[in-house]
Amino acid sequence: MRVVLAEDGDLLRAGVLALLDGFDDIDVVATATNLPELLARVEEHRPDVLLTDIRMPPDFTDEGIRAAAVLRRTHPGIGVVALTQYSDVEYALDLVRDGSDGRGYLLKERVADVDELVAALRTVAAGGSVIDQIVVDALVATGTRRHDSLLDRLTPRELEVLSMIARGMTNRAIADELVITDRAVEKHINSILTKLDLPAESPVHRRVAATLVFLSEAGVGGGVSGRVAPLR
Repeated sequence: MRVVLAEDGDLLRAGVLALLDGFDDIDVVATATNLPELLARVEEHRPDVLLTDIRMPPDFTDEGIRAAAVLRRTHPGIGVVALTQYSDVEYALDLVRDGSDGRGYLLKERVADVDELVAALRTVAAGGSVIDQIVVDALVATGTRRHDSLLDRLTPRELEVLSMIARGMTNRAIADELVITDRAVEKHINSILTKLDLPAESPVHRRVAATLVFLSEAGVGGGVSGRVAPLR
């Protein structure tokens, strides 16, 4: 797996390089420290995955997200894993706005757990989607949501099922947790997708889209540890 690493912090960049060097199947082919350099390195090396900070020169705003949007148009086969030190839901929403396949959103603290970082890179390289579970867990922990939220359309049981989907649980795991049949879970999920007005032809996978609705409507909490959750 060929990776371009974009990170302006010297210490973190060196740390990530050292960690990934321990994996024979991962080759960091180039590094970049700003958005123009990032785009040039990707154009030159055509990696399988771009691992990028969200905030970097020249503006220190959302350069990583903008890079992902550019690559969706110019090189749709290149995956993007965006790193941030902020559990900002809007970044996750922006990252997958044009499709969730081949996109990942991780907090920088995940770099310390190289197995989770590498698992995210592999998932995204294979076309899957990864959203950091700490964001989901923080939202579930707060139990809050916006006034007149789309989530108000759901029954208490449907909201419970949706929160489990957001945690990355499979239909089978949800059925076991709630002591109901797989068929009952499928009916709840179909009802959820219909009530949230998620079109069948949405470029974002409907299960991922439902999770993102949950994230965007629930309101962000903090201080909750979690894991990385692939959303397929």
